[in-house]
Amino acid sequence: MSVFGDRVVRVEDPKLLTVGGTYVADLRIPELDGACHVTYVRSTMAHARIASVETEDARRAPGVLGVFTAADLDLAPLPAGSPMFNAAMTRPFLAIDAVRFVGEPIAVVLTERPEEGADAAELVWADYDPLPAVVEPVDAATDAVVVHEAAGTNTVVNLSFGHTEDLFDACEVVVTQEVINQRVAAVPLESRAAAAAWIGGRLVQWASTQHAHGARDALARVYGLDPGEVRVITPDVGGGFGAKIGAYPEELLLGWLARRIGRPVRWQETRSENMVGLGHGRGQRQTIEIGGQRDGTVLAYRLTVLQDGGAYAEVGSILPFLTRMMAQGTYDIPKVEFNSRSVITNTTPTVAYRGAGRPEATAAIERAMDLFALEIGMDAVDVRRRNLIGKDAFPFTSVTGTTYDVGDYEHSLDLALGAAGYENLRAEQRRRRDDGDLLQMGIGVATYVEVTAGPQAGKEFAKVEVEADGSATIYTGSSSHGQGHHTAFASLASEELGIPIEQISVVHGDTDLVASGEGTMGSRSLQLGGSAVHEASVGLVEKAKQMVADALEASPDDVVLDKVAGRFHVAGSPSIGRTWAEVAEGGSASGDPLTVITNFQASQPTFPFGTHVSVVEVDTETGQVTLVRHVAVDDAGRILNPLLADGQRHGGIAQGVAQALLEEVRYDEDGNPITSNLADYAAISAAELPSFELVAMETPTPVNPLGAKGIGESGTIGSTPAVQSAVIDALSHFGVRHIDMPCTAERVWNAIQAAAAARKGAA
Repeated sequence: MSVFGDRVVRVEDPKLLTVGGTYVADLRIPELDGACHVTYVRSTMAHARIASVETEDARRAPGVLGVFTAADLDLAPLPAGSPMFNAAMTRPFLAIDAVRFVGEPIAVVLTERPEEGADAAELVWADYDPLPAVVEPVDAATDAVVVHEAAGTNTVVNLSFGHTEDLFDACEVVVTQEVINQRVAAVPLESRAAAAAWIGGRLVQWASTQHAHGARDALARVYGLDPGEVRVITPDVGGGFGAKIGAYPEELLLGWLARRIGRPVRWQETRSENMVGLGHGRGQRQTIEIGGQRDGTVLAYRLTVLQDGGAYAEVGSILPFLTRMMAQGTYDIPKVEFNSRSVITNTTPTVAYRGAGRPEATAAIERAMDLFALEIGMDAVDVRRRNLIGKDAFPFTSVTGTTYDVGDYEHSLDLALGAAGYENLRAEQRRRRDDGDLLQMGIGVATYVEVTAGPQAGKEFAKVEVEADGSATIYTGSSSHGQGHHTAFASLASEELGIPIEQISVVHGDTDLVASGEGTMGSRSLQLGGSAVHEASVGLVEKAKQMVADALEASPDDVVLDKVAGRFHVAGSPSIGRTWAEVAEGGSASGDPLTVITNFQASQPTFPFGTHVSVVEVDTETGQVTLVRHVAVDDAGRILNPLLADGQRHGGIAQGVAQALLEEVRYDEDGNPITSNLADYAAISAAELPSFELVAMETPTPVNPLGAKGIGESGTIGSTPAVQSAVIDALSHFGVRHIDMPCTAERVWNAIQAAAAARKGAA
């Protein structure tokens, strides 16, 4: 039976559920014997010039081995995150002349024990000359206060793709709305951690990262080394959600510290450090304009984005490019325009966060469709259905130049509405409105399409090797931080090799053992890493057939693999053959190990799609929102393992709901974070969520041999606008037109009161 559709239980879980994972902080290995502990001293001001940093008291504290500031370093600042960015927006390892966000490292303390570092860090103090803080992107865009003086502006990059004054001339109705897609924190269970040692003249670093080879290359650049002189190892990684793709200054500096002190070093941040130091996500202020006819036909759409890049020019500033790619969504709109501007603010830098630019696009177009439907007095579902791209239009190239591979958007809409019982929900909503119930019901519908393994065509490395005992080892450039890669990749290899899953090992996250790798991000692992494993496995069978044919003096075309028995033989002569172990042993004897290496290259990205339906209840006296149902159709092409796929969907939906209802990173007007721990930041839990109703749909893609698309981010993309729409829908009969996320009780209550005041004023 094919592994596709099988419910193979995760092979990773027994270890995690018994002895537990081995994370960076858990490492007890000879290479780290005698390691000292690193503690960073962080800025308490959002924007200030540094007059001096006083370290003498800290140097005399118990257990202190060294205290260093920027004046001690001989490392050049890190360049801006993209060649497209303003090159003057460099980032120092430790703040040099100025601090630009609360939490920026200004000094580093090395101690024998971690608690000594925490105490000594309290003794380091900086003499600051305060500067005005720029917190809001709209203020940053004026350049009244420039955060990087050498840059002369707060603008990191403009992504402009045209602006036409007559875009809406043919439209009977035009609707405009300012929308906030708020800044959120990734909150992985494992905060950032790393350790470093110089061994035999090479820099070895253990890191909690999503991209071991990317971290290796970054370290090589910093220290002027050949990549072969650096080794990066990732043990178990406790979540990343995009924020652990890149290497941070705190991690990159460890090699310098280890060399300076002459000992290995270890670093583990606290949760409060994580909340202000790990890159944040989202942070877009959007202007949506949509126009069309009163029959529901949409003719034109414009999305203008102001992206909050935070204090330094990191990957978050380029994410509007992905928002542009997906701006049109699932709709056949004749005219679409997109323009964005990314600016620097005195806040934590923004980076990729689950979905990375695509949830922002979907949230905008779905909000626009709801507003358009409300304006013309038409059901939001009917407006969507009228404008969906037809199933026969694929491959479909959007107005912004994105070519979608394959889709059937109307079918996903029908499946979701049918599973939700849409007409019955509307009937119940009408009943509650007629009765004046305190608990009003809202129904939100969102259709989405996203890009995975993009924005360009992706690639990935794999090596599959059969050992002398008949077991197999997979070496993959992809790496897991909870997704179930071992289960997925072992299943794919087992399908081709006939070797049981329990006899297949998966090696990843070690740049000495895996030749190359693109890491895990952008929902790319199965369609690229899995396709590479599949190709290598198919190639390994062909290689084994040739070796068996040579041994049996037969044609390779006549050799078959009995996958049940794990044995090769000539067709029609099963009595004489070779097992995998015998083939591998023969290869070793001849100096030809039973190994195949492949670098799978996709022809283009893939485009998962789907529909989400959310049902909420809103207490009109308090503004409290309760999510009571969530129905999701997420089409990720051919599904390898439903358990793995559904696990990704559950996690994604939870995070998407969290953004819609609860989560928001907030600062006061001076740039002080007021959500810097889990008492103040409202991370969602199971207590706030219903059981999700997941509906299956599979439309295989022709882009890769597995027919698979990404699934890791779909739940995040479809759920957020559906939940936000549901909240607003519950109150639309009061005159509520829009509520920005998160739809907290306070915001909802204020919207109800404002609508009541408007009705009273109109009367």
